[in-house]
Amino acid sequence: MQSSLSSSTASAGQEFEAVLDEPLIVNGQTVAARGADITGRVIAARHSGRLHDPGYLRLTLSSITINGKALPVETSSIFVQGSSHEKRNWAMIGGSTAGGALIGGLAGGGKGALIGSAIGAAGGTTAAYATGKKEVGISAERRLVFRLTQPLVTQS
Repeated sequence: MQSSLSSSTASAGQEFEAVLDEPLIVNGQTVAARGADITGRVIAARHSGRLHDPGYLRLTLSSITINGKALPVETSSIFVQGSSHEKRNWAMIGGSTAGGALIGGLAGGGKGALIGSAIGAAGGTTAAYATGKKEVGISAERRLVFRLTQPLVTQS
């Protein structure tokens, strides 16, 4: 990767630049040298929601430059996704609910526990919302592996 990509800013169809990290060898013959320029594109991207739906990116390669000529390629895609919100959300909401019920119960008995748990749940949900998003990114210079899905045609 020549530059970074993030689910927070990427969109489907966006192109990115990369370079070949190792020579491309087919049947013992070097087809493309290490350092060859590559163009890829984002197939799909989703921004993270605040309480659910972590961000993701799906990438593929579209061309490789060999002897100064950009040749189209068809490759497998790579899918990366941010971590789940679920565990963190349950911890914040559940912990706040229990804490609110405890404080409400101590202050006002059964009725206070009920009110405290509702207030605690609302506070936990607000905290989960505020701490928010689970984006995913691919940093510059990260090595990614794609596989050709169709033969590379190097001659006309």
